[in-house]
Amino acid sequence: MKHNTNKSIDQRTQMASSNGHVIPNVSQNDSKLELFGFDSLVNILGLKSMAGEQPQAPSSPTDSDDVEITIGCPKNILGIIYYIRFTWIVGMGGIWQSLVLVAFCGACTFLTGLSLSAIATNGAMKGGGPYYLIGRALGPEVGISIGLCFFLGNAVAGAMYVLGAVETFLDAIPSAGFFQETITVVNNTLVNGTTKSGATTISTPSLHDLQIYGVIVTILLCFIVFGGVKIINKVAPAFLVPVLFSILCIYIGVSIAPEPGASKGITGLSIVTLAENWGSEYQPTNDAGVPDPNGSIYWDFNALLGLFFPAVTGIMAGSNRSASLRDTQSSIPVGTLSATLSTTVMYLLSVFIFGALATREELLTDRLLAAAIAWPGPAMIYIGIILSTLGAALQSMTGAPRLLAAIANDDILPILNCFKAYEGSEPHVATLFTSFICVACVVIGNLDLITPTITMFFLLCYAGVNLSCFLLDLLDAPSWRPRWKIHHWLLSLVGATQCIVIMFMISWTFTVVSLALASLIYYYVSLKGKAGDWGDGFKSAYFQLALRSLRSLGANSVHPKNWYPIPLIFCRPWGKLPENVPCHPKLADFANCMKKKGRGMSIFVSIIDGDYHESVEEANAAYRQLSAYIDYKQCEGVAEIIVARSISDGFRSIVQIMGLGNLKPNIVVMRYPEIWRRENLAQIPSSFTSIINDCIIANKAIVIVKGLDEWPNEFQRLYGTIDLYWIVRDGGLMLLLSQLLLARDGFESCKIQVFCIAEEGTEAEELKADVKKFLYDLRMRAEVIVVTMKSMEAHSEISPNAKKDPQEEYASAQDRIRAYLSQMKEDAQREGRPLMEDGRQVVVNEEKVEKFLYTMLKLNTTIVKYSMMAAVVLVSLPPPPLNHPAYCYMEYMDLLVVNVPRMLIVRGYRRDVVTLFT
Repeated sequence: MKHNTNKSIDQRTQMASSNGHVIPNVSQNDSKLELFGFDSLVNILGLKSMAGEQPQAPSSPTDSDDVEITIGCPKNILGIIYYIRFTWIVGMGGIWQSLVLVAFCGACTFLTGLSLSAIATNGAMKGGGPYYLIGRALGPEVGISIGLCFFLGNAVAGAMYVLGAVETFLDAIPSAGFFQETITVVNNTLVNGTTKSGATTISTPSLHDLQIYGVIVTILLCFIVFGGVKIINKVAPAFLVPVLFSILCIYIGVSIAPEPGASKGITGLSIVTLAENWGSEYQPTNDAGVPDPNGSIYWDFNALLGLFFPAVTGIMAGSNRSASLRDTQSSIPVGTLSATLSTTVMYLLSVFIFGALATREELLTDRLLAAAIAWPGPAMIYIGIILSTLGAALQSMTGAPRLLAAIANDDILPILNCFKAYEGSEPHVATLFTSFICVACVVIGNLDLITPTITMFFLLCYAGVNLSCFLLDLLDAPSWRPRWKIHHWLLSLVGATQCIVIMFMISWTFTVVSLALASLIYYYVSLKGKAGDWGDGFKSAYFQLALRSLRSLGANSVHPKNWYPIPLIFCRPWGKLPENVPCHPKLADFANCMKKKGRGMSIFVSIIDGDYHESVEEANAAYRQLSAYIDYKQCEGVAEIIVARSISDGFRSIVQIMGLGNLKPNIVVMRYPEIWRRENLAQIPSSFTSIINDCIIANKAIVIVKGLDEWPNEFQRLYGTIDLYWIVRDGGLMLLLSQLLLARDGFESCKIQVFCIAEEGTEAEELKADVKKFLYDLRMRAEVIVVTMKSMEAHSEISPNAKKDPQEEYASAQDRIRAYLSQMKEDAQREGRPLMEDGRQVVVNEEKVEKFLYTMLKLNTTIVKYSMMAAVVLVSLPPPPLNHPAYCYMEYMDLLVVNVPRMLIVRGYRRDVVTLFT
């Protein structure tokens, strides 16, 4: 049902009925649940609005196509290895090691099938099969790295299957070859540990015949795949029925063996033969697999594992085409596990059958023993081998392009955009690319160096599926509710471990190569890929780890050794910035200066004046803009937007509720409002003092930055000194800030000077010695200078570097304060009320006003005298006097910062942030 969004008349329009009552205008299309404000769930096609993601364009088929693909046997679960190599494996490894081998590989695929079933039944599944599952569980980087390796494995595996089918065809009909066969003669064979004389002739098709027929078959399969899913489904029975019939012929032949004229090595089912073949008989072979005392290939259990494991790598056949399945949550578990169990049981049964059927010599020298015993003749087995391998090749060439298209449709790697498959179309470009890879590998002809890596890619994918299920099951997020209940995270862990063990057992070299390739793809995706949040397991793990860490921190005070600054950056408190600039460009640079080696978190806050309901869209836009600014400045932080009636109200809410437990912001950083008088912003003094008082009450430290426009960026360097005017005890915050500044590249060439401002009568030398000892215990190197109030009175001359005359600034401030207080008193007398400022009653003590103003004059004069050329000056922030006019306090602060280009006005809070002890 399509929802009309262009109605000009409200559906809730009322109309009067004939009896005079007002009734709602309800039509057949009106929703009974209109009160809830959304469409009824039944009106949302496929419940797509609840999926949490935008619908991707499926690679194939369209959403309206309810089709299900079944092509022959599941890939190579029952394929060419069963027909031409399994009897040889039984002869080489013996019955008991062959049983262990089949059980070991079967357990790996069964555990992987369980993990695959659990993830596939946890919700709707799109195209991409294992890539989709792994990517949504472990993140896009891991998903794409394993998905591309799995795609490459499927593409090259298609060439392997084509070559297997062509080689079997040429073995069955040697006259079909255009070139002469390669004939190998082995004069001595090794049987049961002893050399047996006699020539063994082995014929193998010509490489050129393999290439010619292989390219032709690959092109024909490519045309079938280009025809789409429906054509593939039509040809599927042509592959499936002959394969099943050939297996039946083998079992019939076993039951009636030996037939007249059969080889002497075929004894029929015999307990004696079973006993003789029970143990293993590993021996060297030539390239054709015939035992030869001079052979160059040496076999052991690990080598047999590498040979046999590709026979069980077809469990992803259904999930590879998940977008084409009618019901993935039913088809994938049932199809995958039933295929795995049935073929594993058949392999185990075949070990006993073949082990009791023929002598070890026959098992090792006749690679087509299954065809020799089949009823009514070998032709049925040749047909079964050819159709089985062609079906596996068709599955590879069908699943691989859909996998590549699914990766491209997620739009993480722009380089893959050409492989996208839009809605209603087949992945033709991806299919063409897959066919090109297959043809290239067929032309090579010899894939001995590639096939082990392909096996590693399959195992890497299986390990990824198991790890995905392990992570999801272990985290047990509320969204983890798989319908497939026969599962536990321990089984997934065992399955993943088994996959890794098998990889290293088969080949250390190829394992390292495959892992290196996956790591390179992961690194490339991390650098070049677009950000994608799929709610993966790692994000859930980070979230749970953060919650656990937060609970472990508790609500107690953090020890000074573990104290980290968590600055609350007040972005736009004063004045107006350009519309596209959410924060002062240098504020993020300063926030980075407050973190050692960039570690820590900053919270960037901006307050929007207005009503929340009316300004919510503006707030959302401001949040996106501020977040983009933080990412652009590469600052570790988060953005927060508050809508409040005023800056003071918004900030008061922030300092009360921002943060959790001990992860609350502990330092408020804001720009000094230098523009307030120039732009006649009369509300700033009240807001400024209100914010400072709120910080003091909430026990937050304060850092006010004056001269932010001249603050160095990441490429600029400052020289000189970092001067600290230490007036009051602040828990060591000013000392810590100076050390953090010194650790930054922009200040690394500076030295620290500590000025101690002391009252009259203080022993200057004794205070200097105490401060030096304190700094030494803090591992700080700094020059200590003691300045007493008496010396400040004596040195009142004007510095030649001062741009403004402090005395003139002092006199001007006196005049403005007198005029302001006079106006305030006149207004109070005229209206018959006490002295009020911005709705707040104040008390004016003119003697204290004069005293405070004069103190700021002397402190500024001292700073200008000693620190005019300093890189940055840090000075203690005086708190606003209680019930004091905010305007007067603003004048004090203006007099304090005059002539100082860069200043940090700092106030600590009621706790230490540095410690003397180790």
